[in-house]
Amino acid sequence: MVKVKEEAVKRAAKVKLVLLDVHGVMTSNEVLYDDDGRRYRPFSHQDGFGVNALLVNGIEVAIITRMSKLVAARAKDIGIKRYYESKEKERKYQELLEELQLTDEQVCYVGDEIIDLAAMKRAGFAVAPSDACAEAKEVAHYVTDAAGGKGVVRELAELILRAQGKWEAFVELVQRKGWG
Repeated sequence: MVKVKEEAVKRAAKVKLVLLDVHGVMTSNEVLYDDDGRRYRPFSHQDGFGVNALLVNGIEVAIITRMSKLVAARAKDIGIKRYYESKEKERKYQELLEELQLTDEQVCYVGDEIIDLAAMKRAGFAVAPSDACAEAKEVAHYVTDAAGGKGVVRELAELILRAQGKWEAFVELVQRKGWG
């Protein structure tokens, strides 16, 4: 992992909830179609590992995005119980804060596009993938080395768990018990 600015580490240390956009964060910005017109979006196995690392360490993970059967299936597959369809991401963000009794300071929001900006500006720790739009990168406290769909959540999970002093114990757990 590259050297991270001290401010980002301090913000990551407070995170109890990671809110994820999907398209451009957990997937690339590519859309694949088959001959029958069905859409496909590949997901990163690394991001599934990152989500699981967060969940095992007591950090809640939720998705706020344009939903599809594919997104719902992926969320279930990697253990995300909270996934929501909403174009009003900041409103859903607020509902989750109230439900989980958290503050903005305890939220990490990961977004890549203009629709994510309001939520990113509220979050105590705003993160953007390396290939996010300029506006998202400008408001982010941390820009990942990874591009969307290429391990953004895995990179973020390690950063958060290191900042919270949980990474080494997690690595030992995985090595001792295996994973997956």
